[in-house]
Amino acid sequence: MAEKQELSVREKKELVAKEEKTIPGRYYVPYADIHETDDALAVVLEMPGVEKKDLDIALENDVLRVDGQIDFTKYKDMEPVYTEYNVGHYARSFTLSNKVDREKISANLEDGVLTLTLPKAKHAQPRKIAIG
Repeated sequence: MAEKQELSVREKKELVAKEEKTIPGRYYVPYADIHETDDALAVVLEMPGVEKKDLDIALENDVLRVDGQIDFTKYKDMEPVYTEYNVGHYARSFTLSNKVDREKISANLEDGVLTLTLPKAKHAQPRKIAIG
């Protein structure tokens, strides 16, 4: 039987970038889970407040970069009374192995959750060996 997990507030981890940003605001590392099937890897990232139009996903030199921008104008007339949830942009990158088929990577953003599907290359998928 699975153990019970207590709910707790997780602090957002601020991104420590190697390069400087020209866009104002803080950047956070979105929490991610990676699941594997026989056919693909699924990377699930929490990116609340990011809309599809403000999401950039790029692949360069085997590094998959995810950059989500928050529209701060939604918060301009709000006066914080109490905050646990810091508002800011999101950035994360993943170095891909040669087992991922780069041409078939897909992404879906729904309700603040980004799901990246990284299909495995044919040579990396399990296969049955016929006995002769």
